[in-house]
Amino acid sequence: QLQLVESWGGLVQAGGSLRLSCAASGSFFSINAMGWYRKDPGKQRELVAVILSGGTINYADSVKGRFTISRDNAKNTVYLQMNSLKPEDTAVYYCNLRNMRAIYWGQGTQVTVSS
Repeated sequence: QLQLVESWGGLVQAGGSLRLSCAASGSFFSINAMGWYRKDPGKQRELVAVILSGGTINYADSVKGRFTISRDNAKNTVYLQMNSLKPEDTAVYYCNLRNMRAIYWGQGTQVTVSS
């Protein structure tokens, strides 16, 4: 079974920074894409950032210029560096992985940004 394990989020003051990581483990053959989604209660889940196997990166407009997604293929790990955080960034963040077999999700981690 492939599993995605996310690092802890946390409570951050507005303007602060936080880095999330997501490590994939278990049996799998290839990774087509890894990325991050987020969801706040009562709001629709939003794609935050995704990096494809070919290196293409896409960001949500709301985080462009502030968030950076990166990957370490040797470790099967994806990172999300979040800078200049805003209260609107408060959400549960979910790691996502897509391969030839299925789509996988991390457990979710809470990020709270205070004013």
